[in-house]
Amino acid sequence: MKFGFIKAVILDWAGTTVDFGSLAPVAALARAFEESGVPITAAEAREHMGVLKKDQIRFICAGERVRCEWTARYGEAPSERDVERIFGDFLPKQSAILAEYSAPILGVPETVQAWRSGGLRIGSTTGYTRDLLDVVLPVAASLGYAPDASVTPDEVGGGRPKPFMCYRNAILLGVFPLRHCVKIGDTPADIAEGLNAGMWTIALSATGNEIGLSLEDWEALPREERVTREQSAARRLMDAGAHFVAPSLAGCTEILADIERRIAAGEKP
Repeated sequence: MKFGFIKAVILDWAGTTVDFGSLAPVAALARAFEESGVPITAAEAREHMGVLKKDQIRFICAGERVRCEWTARYGEAPSERDVERIFGDFLPKQSAILAEYSAPILGVPETVQAWRSGGLRIGSTTGYTRDLLDVVLPVAASLGYAPDASVTPDEVGGGRPKPFMCYRNAILLGVFPLRHCVKIGDTPADIAEGLNAGMWTIALSATGNEIGLSLEDWEALPREERVTREQSAARRLMDAGAHFVAPSLAGCTEILADIERRIAAGEKP
């Protein structure tokens, strides 16, 4: 379809356009904390997914269980110095495995190309630093997905839920007003980012962090369980403030058409 009112979509990376299940950050965070002497669960690694990774480590360290175990082991609660050290350990671990998790999710290249042909600009934001995203970009591009712009938290002075990466995307893409743009992602942090930027928001319930399974494990579940888990994820994302929810990026085209009609009728996010 041709878009006349929507100017751009701003897409997340892991769990939205690449890395089905958002697995790469969980693996690297788990390894970094294990080496720190206080292992974390997958649920703890996923709880604050979407924010800048240093902020995520800070949140994990502030969690009651981790804080208590850390204090029992080291005699004091984790400090900012500990956060910096874990983050320093995390970065090379994440970089080393990231290319393995950079393939576009099924349907993403074709969907993005159709939107681009319809007149949309394609931006992107992430919780990764620029050094980490630069590992992902060439792999994703070689497999058919390359946004028109990419911005990382370390380039704009802060990550989600701050809207600064969305602002920078708008500048790079040359689009305005922001109420004619749509932020799409798989975490509550993505949605908060888009809302704070004054954009429409679409959350993805099946491909990302809220379910957190590889494609193979997801498809191996009985259909009834997939439906139940996806409905639960959709409710959590709507509770986080998403305007709309779709299972995957490929399922967003009809929603974009709806937003196009709403903007034409004078509706705002």
